[in-house]
Amino acid sequence: MIKIEVVLSQNDIRPVSDALKDIKVGGITISKVKGRGKSIPPKIHASKGTKLFTPEFGDKYKLEVIIPDSRENDAIKIIRENSKIGKIFILPVARAIDIESGVENEMTI
Repeated sequence: MIKIEVVLSQNDIRPVSDALKDIKVGGITISKVKGRGKSIPPKIHASKGTKLFTPEFGDKYKLEVIIPDSRENDAIKIIRENSKIGKIFILPVARAIDIESGVENEMTI
């Protein structure tokens, strides 16, 4: 099993999520996070709206999904086709356990 973490600069969550559903990828975790990368965050108003400044950290979206190793290339292709800007990180998952049933590993996903 692997964990795919995707950090997106734009909210491309819906098309990515819908496309992953089409290939029967189950659970997806989405978080709105702040971060700094290549893209510069948009300027925001400060001091009662009279001044503009560029914040150090901009809004980002983080998508996390656990999938079998065999689905890795399919998932990466879908993410790349349905998002514009961001990064994909692939991490190995040593073990997964369903809390309620005690089922382990790929049976949990």
